[in-house]
Amino acid sequence: MEQTVEQKLKALYELQTIHTKIDKIRQVRGELPMEVADLEDDVAGLETRIQKIKGELDDLEDDIVTRKNLIKEAQSNIKKYETQLNEVKNNREYDAISKEIEIQGLDIQVSEKKIREFGFEIVTKTQVYEKALADFEARKNDLNAKKDELGTITAETEKEENELNAQAEKATVNIEERLLIAYNRLRGNAKNGLAVVTIQRDSCAGCFNQIPPQRQSDIRQRKKIIVCEHCGRILVDEQMALEAETV
Repeated sequence: MEQTVEQKLKALYELQTIHTKIDKIRQVRGELPMEVADLEDDVAGLETRIQKIKGELDDLEDDIVTRKNLIKEAQSNIKKYETQLNEVKNNREYDAISKEIEIQGLDIQVSEKKIREFGFEIVTKTQVYEKALADFEARKNDLNAKKDELGTITAETEKEENELNAQAEKATVNIEERLLIAYNRLRGNAKNGLAVVTIQRDSCAGCFNQIPPQRQSDIRQRKKIIVCEHCGRILVDEQMALEAETV
């Protein structure tokens, strides 16, 4: 059976009333879900940074061990070459072995220099690492606190919100698809989520612009769906709001 315009308007206003209640519940949560998401990103980012710095510190420690082993190897070679010096038979052999000893000595100096550089880098990176750890713990504590706060609010309102969502789902059955699409588009575009509004003090309750007397009269007759000339919201008369409250 084809719905009358009045029935269509009542169905739309009923859906809007339910959605407004849901919006109010979500307003109680406010920015908390976004704050939690942002903190989760911060914590994940710091965790990645900490792992990266820890890897760099481990690599530096490995580099120091490698350089120390090279020094030991060079020192061992020097001893070996020094023994060989006692057994040389000519100046050419003596010069060649002396050159090898000199090269090994230079290798030791290079490795010692590198060890000092690595040590300095470790000190610097350790400071960065410790700060990142402190930031990580602080952000993690903030995240846990916000999660607890959000969890408390959600627990208090979850049952009511689920019931309202079920009511909204049921209410959409009474609205033709064309009107429902228009309603959802209006709700999505409106900051306050209002797609259907009443006349208040001769004005649109959505944008507060004046509604001409003749247009108000047409709205009250409920013969056709009328939208606000300024904001595009669907308009219903104030009596419909009163009727909805008594249902």
